[in-house]
Amino acid sequence: MRRDTGAAALLGPLLAGSAQPHQVRRAAQGLGLPERGRYAVVVLGAPVAVPEADGDADGDGDGVRWCWCGEAGVVLLGPGGLAGPVARLGVAGAGPGGVSPVVGGLAELGLARRLAGAALLACGPGAREIVALDERLPTALVASAPELSARLVAEVFGPLLVLAPAERALLVGTLEAWLECGGSVGRAAVRLRCHRNTVFNRLRRLERLTSRSLSHPRELVETVLALDALRLSAARG
Repeated sequence: MRRDTGAAALLGPLLAGSAQPHQVRRAAQGLGLPERGRYAVVVLGAPVAVPEADGDADGDGDGVRWCWCGEAGVVLLGPGGLAGPVARLGVAGAGPGGVSPVVGGLAELGLARRLAGAALLACGPGAREIVALDERLPTALVASAPELSARLVAEVFGPLLVLAPAERALLVGTLEAWLECGGSVGRAAVRLRCHRNTVFNRLRRLERLTSRSLSHPRELVETVLALDALRLSAARG
């Protein structure tokens, strides 16, 4: 894997989504890549020296090809899919990073670049993780609309925000544990090391404060999205 100024010049218009058909053809010829193929884009949140793979500097021995333009990497996938290339980035110490879904050709790299950027926004605070968009779609959706996210937090969790920080953290932490335990009060109680009635009472209090029922599907979705928005706002200070 390498960063090359010539490759960056060819990839720039494609990643920006502004390439004309002749620029797509020129990039394919200049980079030795097929116009049609299984491509993905990775966007890193910070510069990192990505080491070259063994053998060919542009490949990793299993049909994968990389080209870089700044912090955006274009990968032509081999038969193994995205898992291998993403794992290699993690081993190289890259991250945080966002990975787009697979697209069908060089002409679609602009869309892939935007989706990878959305995945990057969904990375956890301070994390060095590499996140695939399809694994964090709800969080990416919330992160991509900060004004709406702020409004959602105010509407759903407004009454919690005026509580003492320790009290607010207790209720939010209980909600998080309950969600991570698949909605099981008993399992959440084990994780939180408290009685299941304590978990139940905290959740009921949270429902009263938010005026949302955790047993109502639409209101639960709204609460979960607001929780993602609250986490993101806390991470950004």
